[in-house]
Amino acid sequence: MSETGNRLRKLLESPNFDPQNYVKQLSQQSDGDRDLQEHRQKIQTLADETAQNLKKNVYKNYRQFIETAKEISFLESEMYQLSHILTEQKSIMESITQALLSTDKDETSKEMQAAFPKETEDLKQRTLTSLLEKVEGAKNIMDTPGRHLVYNGDLVEFDVDNMSPIQKAHAFLMNDCLLIATWLPNRRGTVKYKYNALYDLESFAVVNVKDNPPMKDMFKILMFPDSRIFQVENSKVKKEWLEILDETKKKKASQDKHKKEEEVPTSPVRAEVSNNPFDVDDDEPADAEESVDLSLEWIQELPEDLDVCIAQRDFEGAVDLLDKLNEYLKDQPATQTVKELKAKVDERVRQLTEVLVFELSPDRSLRGGPKATRRAVSQLIRLGQSTKACELFLKNRAAAVQTAIRQLRIEGATLLYIHKLCNIFFTSLLETAKEFETDFAGNTGCYSAFVVWSRSAMTMFVDAFSKQVFDSKESLSTAAECVKVAKEHCQQLTEIGLDQTFTLQSLLVKDVKAALLSYKNIIIEATKHRNSEEMWRRMNLMTPEALTKLKDEMRSCGISFQQYTGDDCWVNLSYTIVAFTKQMMSFLEEGLKLYFPELHMVLLESLREIILVAVQHVDYSLRCEQDPEKKAFVLQNATFLHDTVLPVVERRFEEGVGKPAKQLRDLRKSTRPVRINPESTTSLV
Repeated sequence: MSETGNRLRKLLESPNFDPQNYVKQLSQQSDGDRDLQEHRQKIQTLADETAQNLKKNVYKNYRQFIETAKEISFLESEMYQLSHILTEQKSIMESITQALLSTDKDETSKEMQAAFPKETEDLKQRTLTSLLEKVEGAKNIMDTPGRHLVYNGDLVEFDVDNMSPIQKAHAFLMNDCLLIATWLPNRRGTVKYKYNALYDLESFAVVNVKDNPPMKDMFKILMFPDSRIFQVENSKVKKEWLEILDETKKKKASQDKHKKEEEVPTSPVRAEVSNNPFDVDDDEPADAEESVDLSLEWIQELPEDLDVCIAQRDFEGAVDLLDKLNEYLKDQPATQTVKELKAKVDERVRQLTEVLVFELSPDRSLRGGPKATRRAVSQLIRLGQSTKACELFLKNRAAAVQTAIRQLRIEGATLLYIHKLCNIFFTSLLETAKEFETDFAGNTGCYSAFVVWSRSAMTMFVDAFSKQVFDSKESLSTAAECVKVAKEHCQQLTEIGLDQTFTLQSLLVKDVKAALLSYKNIIIEATKHRNSEEMWRRMNLMTPEALTKLKDEMRSCGISFQQYTGDDCWVNLSYTIVAFTKQMMSFLEEGLKLYFPELHMVLLESLREIILVAVQHVDYSLRCEQDPEKKAFVLQNATFLHDTVLPVVERRFEEGVGKPAKQLRDLRKSTRPVRINPESTTSLV
């Protein structure tokens, strides 16, 4: 930038810059309009340079913005995992502290005991039963022996994202689980709530939510990977909920710990073996139980290790632990302790499956392509859930394809849009097929599901294709080019052994048939209109350029046209016959691009009907024309149709289709050259 430009930039960037004074001084100092124009040009140049610099800065930082957004998303997920781990660590530390300290209970425990005196087991169960009678769908809650009510109260659930109230709820805290029931506003009778969710005390963490008026008196329940926020009546009730939940979780953890210590097997005692295979001793289960060693450290810590792997999203590590346990227990008897261990492990397997299912759900981000689902799919297959993995994988890809099609903007020419549509759809289908073959290589039973899915995906593609090409009444040439592009892209699938050409043709045949018949009717009507105005005169193209262009058009159609051109710009054919020939050949070429085996007779009959209109008009003119010169000219046009046009149409159709055109051959034979006596008023066909 020049020195003058730098001074002007500094002046305009000055914090004390006053536009009015600047313009006033500039007007006083300028000699005339020319100085003002030059100064205006300098300011405009400076503005353009500033705008260009801003664009460069935006483009330069655009990728950084995207990467920063991704990092923020990853950081949010990691912070959530860290919060969950810290909560678990806090719970473990509090349990250790409680076990080491044998002092009296603190004031909070005394208050809780005063507020909730110890009840008998029967009274607690009766209270829980009476309350659960008000909950629809909670009849099986009492099936677990020893389960009793600890605390309950009304809550209001809020949306985690926008902090708006969702629904009223009622929570029932029991000694081993937490039941959430939603309020039924219009229900009469004893049933006032409906079962919503049941959480094991070990499967969630409770977090206090800082008051931020008007959002106050709230606490959050974290169940990886989800969370729920509830609001209570006042701060006192909130304090009670947090303390009772914490106290109940501690008691449950302590009871489980003591139970594990009691279940540590002692040295096995060899039982007396009976020779009678039908003699079943009542003490056999106890002996078998002692024969299974579950005191190994990794087995004792297995449920907690699975929880950590799930929280840290270490899916491979969790499945490796499960495989190790299954291998260890493969030949072991199913004793009571083994059943209890499997029950705990099965609960973790259920949680792991839910997390993997959530990873494959269409609600998750669809970026990354099919390879982004490989991790969750492979672990589900290892868990024996190959059918569910196949179903979720295909649903995820269907949502991704549908989203990509919806996001494709309809702008510009139709053919350009179809090129983009085919590129997006068939590339996604090809990538999905390759990823499916990689993930489910050992599950051949899932391949039929993929074939069914590919047909449904093709239906989705054809809906978008037909809406843009056929519903918008595009010309036949545009429709033909679009169908040709779709066919070429569909052929790409054959490289992986998937041929969807038949599916594409069967879905498009209805629209293509309608387009062919519609355009056929247009040509017939246009030909009849030109026939009604036929004067049987030679065609004058006025300029040599127009004649050259017509020769090139006929040559591109495969028609020998040189013998019908005369001196200057005259053509020894009528305008009607020339226009019909061009329109006929264009229809034939577009029809061959649209050709499907199912449309063979439709295209053949359409060509026959169009040709018949022209042939009948020529025959009628020969019979009715009285002037010998005009009759000879009509005969020349008829010869052109029979000897030049019809053979080219027949040959081109057979080359494009690969089948003989019997109807066209019969039509040409029926319109054999006309013999005419110039002195006679009749013609012989």
